[in-house]
Amino acid sequence: MSETEELLVCRQVHPLTHDVSTFVFEYAEPRPFRHDPGQFLTLTLDIDGRPVQRCYTISSPPTRPFLLSITVKRVPGGLASNWLHDHLGPGDTVRAHGPLGDFSTAQHPAPKYLFLSGGVGVTPSMAMTRTLYDLADPADVVFVHSARTPADIVFRHELDLIAATAPNIRIVHICEEDRPYAPWGGHRGRLTFETLRQIAPDFLEREVFTCGPAPYMAAVRRMLSEAGLDMDRYHEESFTFGTPTGQADSSSVAAADTGFKVEFVRSGRTVECDSDTSLLAAASRAGLSLPASCAQGMCGTCKTTLLSGSVDMRHNGGIRPREIDRNKILLCCSKPLEDVVIDA
Repeated sequence: MSETEELLVCRQVHPLTHDVSTFVFEYAEPRPFRHDPGQFLTLTLDIDGRPVQRCYTISSPPTRPFLLSITVKRVPGGLASNWLHDHLGPGDTVRAHGPLGDFSTAQHPAPKYLFLSGGVGVTPSMAMTRTLYDLADPADVVFVHSARTPADIVFRHELDLIAATAPNIRIVHICEEDRPYAPWGGHRGRLTFETLRQIAPDFLEREVFTCGPAPYMAAVRRMLSEAGLDMDRYHEESFTFGTPTGQADSSSVAAADTGFKVEFVRSGRTVECDSDTSLLAAASRAGLSLPASCAQGMCGTCKTTLLSGSVDMRHNGGIRPREIDRNKILLCCSKPLEDVVIDA
């Protein structure tokens, strides 16, 4: 896909579980999609007359290039996820920017992989596994997915087929609870060091990819680090951002006391921000909840207008040169060089 937004047409919607569905798209003018497995898109949705941007991993593999899929969980109170589930159907269109991100086996090739996922964080693992499977890649893959119940295992039947027909790909599910009337006979509870060691005794030799809720990823990261994994071989994907209010470390608080003033006009708030802290981090620390997603300057969700002042912005493709010329900035990767006023 290009750096500009493209129009995508929804062709199919596949319910996978009670709260997860896959949405299948093609270009408005059909042509192949080009992306690496594990990358994501930023969708722009027209919800109640205003544009809403959200990042979604591409769950389909690049080996099936004429259609592209995202797999979305309905989140209670989630503006975009509920709109997709309730309103998007075959023939409807959305705008998309991307693909973005380097969370991909294409960027980190290895002879042995360990994919760890929780909940709908399974989507990049699925995209990478589908790609390796389609290409008959000889890489040794251990795919470990954690779900609440057996009914919440996304892609379960397809994963069973892959495991049955590709001897180099091993699929393991871990469930916290039984499904009503269907007791779970596999690994139970949450992923622990002992469980991982049983499943993949050689995990320290593998390239590791992790995606899931923030607490899940934090626990996995800590567990693997303490186990001695070379963290250069550890990769994680996350579209969430924010330091919980009141939990900034003492050095951040001290720096903010002598920082610049950042005025968020529409929010009606002025906060302090030092030159080593992003505007988004300062807003989050002050309790402001602003639109954000990748927190890496890639997706464009936190794009807004700089009304006055100057910033040091180091983005990763989430903003176009002509937008910068119009004083647009990305809050997640912009640090103040003086007092600034933001249209947010």
